[in-house]
Amino acid sequence: MAIAELVMPKLGESIMEATILKWHKKVGDHVKLDETVLDIATDKVDSEVPSTVEGVITEILYNVNDVVPIGTVIVRVETGAAQAAAPAAPVVEPAPVVAPVVPEPVHVVVAPAPAPQPVADPVPQPVAPPPPVAEVPYTPSAPMVELLSKPASNRFYSPLVLNIANSEGISLSELERIPGTGSDGRVSKKDILQYIADKKAGRVPAFQAAAPVYQPAPAPVQQMAAPATAPVPVAPVATPAPVAAPIPAPAPVAPSVPETPAYQEPIVPVVPAHQPTPAPQPVVAAQPAPQPVVAQTVAQEPIKPASRFPEQQSAVYSAPVPPAPQAVYATASNKVSDPSGVQVTGATEIIEMDRMRKLIAKHMVDSKHTSPHVTSFAEADVTNMVMWRNKVKNEFEQREGTKLTFTPMFVECLANVIKRFPYINCSLDGDKIIVKKDINIGMATALPTGNLIVPVIKGADQMNIVGLSKAVNGLADAARNAKLKPEDTTGGTFTLTNVGTFGSLMGTPIINQPQVAILAVGAIKKRPMVMEGPEGDTIAIRHMMYLSLSYDHRIVDGSIGASFLTEVAKEFEKWDINKRWFHYL
Repeated sequence: MAIAELVMPKLGESIMEATILKWHKKVGDHVKLDETVLDIATDKVDSEVPSTVEGVITEILYNVNDVVPIGTVIVRVETGAAQAAAPAAPVVEPAPVVAPVVPEPVHVVVAPAPAPQPVADPVPQPVAPPPPVAEVPYTPSAPMVELLSKPASNRFYSPLVLNIANSEGISLSELERIPGTGSDGRVSKKDILQYIADKKAGRVPAFQAAAPVYQPAPAPVQQMAAPATAPVPVAPVATPAPVAAPIPAPAPVAPSVPETPAYQEPIVPVVPAHQPTPAPQPVVAAQPAPQPVVAQTVAQEPIKPASRFPEQQSAVYSAPVPPAPQAVYATASNKVSDPSGVQVTGATEIIEMDRMRKLIAKHMVDSKHTSPHVTSFAEADVTNMVMWRNKVKNEFEQREGTKLTFTPMFVECLANVIKRFPYINCSLDGDKIIVKKDINIGMATALPTGNLIVPVIKGADQMNIVGLSKAVNGLADAARNAKLKPEDTTGGTFTLTNVGTFGSLMGTPIINQPQVAILAVGAIKKRPMVMEGPEGDTIAIRHMMYLSLSYDHRIVDGSIGASFLTEVAKEFEKWDINKRWFHYL
């Protein structure tokens, strides 16, 4: 019996160690060739480690969360045991073969029972098979109903899935009931498209039955209304003692009303008849009790008391305005209108960083400590790009089976310009500048967890717009579903990040080491621009976008960085609006 050693595989040129996340096998387990043994993680990507031999695991040398250097032995497998395990498998297989034989005789016995002598009678009674046939279509729908009846309220949905759901009229509550096959049960594009197809084909009737489940909620409300009518005999008992008695609680306001007429006795008793409540308020304004002054003003100018009423009424209507906003809480939201009513608790929450966030933080800090960053900005008119994409995107998707986004268009332009600026496509090793001949452009991709990863489009200068679109969409989908391979995130020579996806106009990106430059593209906005023409200047509405290039000043000087950025902007602007993308046919 031979002992084979499984070592930590090499995952990239700059990766020297990996962390063990999970063991799928334990000592004594049989493992097949290429079967997953453990999950590992690096600062680039998570990956699975398959077995290179078939046999029985005899020794596991590291535990979960251990950091293991590349090339270190992690598992020992005894290959001779595989032959012993092989004959055991066929012995187990005949057992299930006997099981199906048993139901057959039982079924045969059932057949003679219903057909003792009257042959004519049992012949028409094969009606029994139809019920099981009818149950078969319901059987697939049953598990679907069971899955859909449990909404996933905290599940992440990608913008693509939300757009598809919105265009197909699928509500969020219905979307939460679609079973997902992605990471952590996430609904992928394939899941929602399959659900829509099944729904249109009538294979999802169970969910429509679930819809009324939400509607019965109002039904109990009606039932609550019904009992309310039933205890009508009890209502008379409640009416004497109801809140009607507490309503006199505002009675304290009523006593204040009679007190005010006491002060207004010298005026006219008719005043309380008009407005008993406002009458006290003017008196409150004149609380210093200078009543003779009020009497003098009233007696001097008005000739008749009839003219005093409108004056007093105008004073009454102006006076109640200040006291009205004296309430501390303005609305039912419990937001205070008085700053003194604010309560500061000082409560905090401490959240531990996950492993990937720690690695990203370390990578960003190391990049800032390693490279002196300089950022240059430019503006590009991408109207031709927008118009061309709008013109061909539908036919492009139908013909190629993949969506056309702006990212592959940007990558194609970048690859063309990088060829003219070799120092942008290099790295630094001590005092040596390593110029890369391959143009491998990384694209920063946001993950559903909120983290960031940079898959690499290798040989970007060798692909046309169709190949770039398939590469971009494939890598982005693999990144969001945690299906990236270690080689998908290594070998990058330049990085592109699209901050405009989140609405930002521009940004100052951090260089992805060991590269020396990174380009950020902002959101595309319509703006009035001055256009120069043979007949003079005109103002037109154009699609404009800001570009920002961060570069390592140890290698790239300002003249090279600014020149490269300007050429990229020009390459965007001169995009051929009549560009043919299917010339390869």
